[in-house]
Amino acid sequence: MERVAYGGWPNCVRLSNGVLELVATTDVGPRLIRFGLLGGSNVFREWPEQLGKTGGEGFRIYGGHRLWHGPEDPQRTYVADNQPVQWNWHEGTLRLTAPTETLTGLQKEMEIVMDPSRARVTVRHRLINRGLKPVTTMPWSISVMPGPGRAIVPQEPYVAHAERLLPARTMTLWAYTDMRDPRYTWGTKYVQIACDPGVNRAQKIGFMNTVGWAAYAGGGTLFVKRFGYDARALYADLGCNVEVYTGGDMLELETMGRLAPLAPGATAEHVEVWHLFPATLDGDDNLLETKLLPLIRPTEPPQDPPTSVPAGASRGP
Repeated sequence: MERVAYGGWPNCVRLSNGVLELVATTDVGPRLIRFGLLGGSNVFREWPEQLGKTGGEGFRIYGGHRLWHGPEDPQRTYVADNQPVQWNWHEGTLRLTAPTETLTGLQKEMEIVMDPSRARVTVRHRLINRGLKPVTTMPWSISVMPGPGRAIVPQEPYVAHAERLLPARTMTLWAYTDMRDPRYTWGTKYVQIACDPGVNRAQKIGFMNTVGWAAYAGGGTLFVKRFGYDARALYADLGCNVEVYTGGDMLELETMGRLAPLAPGATAEHVEVWHLFPATLDGDDNLLETKLLPLIRPTEPPQDPPTSVPAGASRGP
């Protein structure tokens, strides 16, 4: 761990294990603004004209990786993260804690642990209810990727009609989703969504993903997110835990935790494990699988822990 200046922010924190490097902002946030193989390019998209800015009430996208709370609301969700965050480094764990939001009573926190020697990082996303009333919400983890590239979301495992009669795949479409848009590739085993800098039309799609991973391929690297799934839980947006949004030269690869009432003093946590591989993948469904699955199989999805509730507190309705 070292303190560095980055993008015009003087008080960033850089982590490296000799394989990976990650830069977190503390002048704004919590944000993970840079992530990549050591000496390589940033796998995250940045907005150069916004880097280094602080303060103000308007939301800035900045780039990188951020924590939101959902379901999406034009006021609650877009509370600006333009103020300094507290940070702590202890025994290999970096903790970033934002001020409590006046509007919502929620406090955002990220905890980052980098593997000692592998291209692997665990990111814990927390929402803490510092208010006086329960809030129905969920942690929403968003990584902003640059184009050109493509998100890869696995289909649920194939089962023959004679063996299973009930549905296995939930997919959510937004009012502006166009399934004929050429940026979609509807494969048998994977759905791919391209980030095309030449196409500015917004597209979004959501999935209930029980397989526990989603990926982004671009610039000679493969960024893989592993995450948990709780069959007993309620998820937002008609039942999604993975969403992809794209427009122009940016794509957001998003995962969500459980949607539930968060009592005063309680904490909701959503865990992602990131893996980064140097890889150039063909877009064909079968060829993709021969290169992709050998990288995915050794990794394991984490599980989101139960919502923590202080002693004597109520979980709410």
